Amino acid sequence: MASEEKSLNFIEQIIEEDVKSGLSNTKLRFRFPPEPNGYLHIGHASSIALNFGLGIDYQSPVNLRFDDTNPEKEEQEFVDAIKKDVEWLGYKWAEECYASDYFQQLYDWAVLLIKKDKAYVDSQSSEEMAIQKGTPTTPGTDSPYRNRSVEENLDLFERMKNGEFEAGTHILRAKIDMKSTNMLMRDPIMYRILHKHHHRTGDTWKIYPMYDWAHGQSDYLEQISHSFCTLEFLPHRELYDWFLDQIFDENKLRPKQREFARRNLSHTVVSKRKLQQLVKEKHVNGWDDPRMSTISGLRRRGYTAASLRNFANTIGIAKRDNLINVSVLEFCIREDLNKIAPRVMAVLDPVKLVITNYPEGKEEWLEAENNQEDESAGFRKVPFSRELYIEREDFLEEAPAKFFRLTLGKEVRLKNAYIIKGESVIKDENGNITEIHVTYDTDSLSGSGTEASQRKVSGTLHWVSIKHALEAEVRLYDRLFTDEAPDSYKEKNFLDFVNPNSLEIVTGYVEPSLSTAQNEDKFQFQRLGYFTVDKDSTASKLVFNKTVGLKDAWEEKGKKEENSINNSLKDINKYFKVETKAERIAIESAIGENIKNISTFSLLQNSLKKNINNNKASLLFSQFILKYSNWKSTDFEEDDIKKLYSMSLKSESTYVRSKALLNLRDIESESFKNQFDDEILKLYSNPPKNASEREIEILSEMVKK
Repeated sequence: MASEEKSLNFIEQIIEEDVKSGLSNTKLRFRFPPEPNGYLHIGHASSIALNFGLGIDYQSPVNLRFDDTNPEKEEQEFVDAIKKDVEWLGYKWAEECYASDYFQQLYDWAVLLIKKDKAYVDSQSSEEMAIQKGTPTTPGTDSPYRNRSVEENLDLFERMKNGEFEAGTHILRAKIDMKSTNMLMRDPIMYRILHKHHHRTGDTWKIYPMYDWAHGQSDYLEQISHSFCTLEFLPHRELYDWFLDQIFDENKLRPKQREFARRNLSHTVVSKRKLQQLVKEKHVNGWDDPRMSTISGLRRRGYTAASLRNFANTIGIAKRDNLINVSVLEFCIREDLNKIAPRVMAVLDPVKLVITNYPEGKEEWLEAENNQEDESAGFRKVPFSRELYIEREDFLEEAPAKFFRLTLGKEVRLKNAYIIKGESVIKDENGNITEIHVTYDTDSLSGSGTEASQRKVSGTLHWVSIKHALEAEVRLYDRLFTDEAPDSYKEKNFLDFVNPNSLEIVTGYVEPSLSTAQNEDKFQFQRLGYFTVDKDSTASKLVFNKTVGLKDAWEEKGKKEENSINNSLKDINKYFKVETKAERIAIESAIGENIKNISTFSLLQNSLKKNINNNKASLLFSQFILKYSNWKSTDFEEDDIKKLYSMSLKSESTYVRSKALLNLRDIESESFKNQFDDEILKLYSNPPKNASEREIEILSEMVKK
């Protein structure tokens, strides 16, 4: 390898062991094999970095091969997008290949398997095949067509190729073992009939190879030494090797399939089917929407190729699937943009600021540093005048002691300019501030070296000169999903977690140096975050996308919600100790408000699950989650909810039983409620000694219903 000193991941160890065992370095060849049925996403970026990174480290060729065996879903648009993404990430492929390049060879090999009695044409329906294939715990049974003669199979297969049959009437299957413990080895399908136009071969073919038949053979034809796949293909390895056994020539290199774990990213989805659903149902504005996990979406949002490569290297390669927090990706882009993005000033929620003692009509062009992280970035001139815009949140008429921005009677510095002091405000008829009037210290110009310029003040504000400012559309993007794993809940649809606030469009004002900004140019809007010019931007209308904030707001939000849960769990113990109903209502109301403000479903689900135990405070807290959260009982795992109600109705506390009865009463599913009829009747017929009047009243109401 290029660097012997670095520790090797398990993929590199496999290669090193093969080389030590006699595999020549000149025989090493890798590939990245996407199916052109959608745009590449962040998960593909890791696979690209792995395969092309190995090519760089071992100075070996890497092919870009399109596994285009399904014309129903594949398009030239996706081919073009994939090539663009790989090139943008900074990689070059040795050969551009397509599985469709090998359709004739694959067909010829299939004929060879038929002649060797290793494949046959099956004419069962898909429903019949599903039954005949058995289950993971029961063996399959032979197809009634499994023993067709070689001659009949050859005839049918050729007629399939010639388009004589409708889709679904026949398939070609490998003849392996219907009793295999690996379901994939139970006579897998090699070819199906599809009367579909192919983006490269047109209407030439009426039959198309299945992935398992095409993939390994394509690796073999290209003499790929190591075929790296994600873990879901581990069961396919046995079939990959079986197919190679049928056609392998000992004078050629035999590919080796090995698997690595997916690295899923939190607060997003990477399933092409789900990404396509987001596009088709218009939850987003196309495959390159900056909220998407696609490489093109990330690029449009302002992510750099270097940041994605660094992300892939940071998370590494593993043998187990893992959920990577999106904050890791955001750290990588902040780290890169901090080094390369010029600093500029922009105001996104403007309020007018008037410097009353600054001469009318006067303007100055002040010097501002472009990037303190890059000495070569130099300086630029920014215009200063009597009337400016500042951020509305940077002023409070009456401010607490720890407010370090502008308020009446206090001083702050304007970035690269002067120290100002709040004097008065002008309001509209509704009491909203329309102007802030301040005075400035004429000797306090930043960098002038005067005593006044070195005076310590409570804060520094960014600004733009109203006279010179450029209006811009600014798209404030946030995470597309509110939950860290939106597609991991069996009771929920991933679309239920779409963040309604994932895009806010505002009109902002930016300094005039941005008048020549071009598509994908990147900037740090000082004190606001990193922004990039969108492709919708024109000479007459600037459009910026927010790439990422200067800090991780979601981490702060997550900690706040976790603290809210922990504090509520502490407070709930008081519920059982207070004397009056009014006190209990107050405690419940406060806890309910906390729960209502928690938006992270996984936090609520985990909290509910952890608190299903024999402790009365824990059970009551879980019942509060069901009552006050923004989710229904049916959103949580059914087994958990059943267990919670069962334990709650048997609780020693009348408060727990009462709350469970009320929650159960409000559930819409009658079949779910009916499961607890016996328990409710038992409580009604023989109430516990500590049953409150309210509990008896609820029981009576439910039984009479």
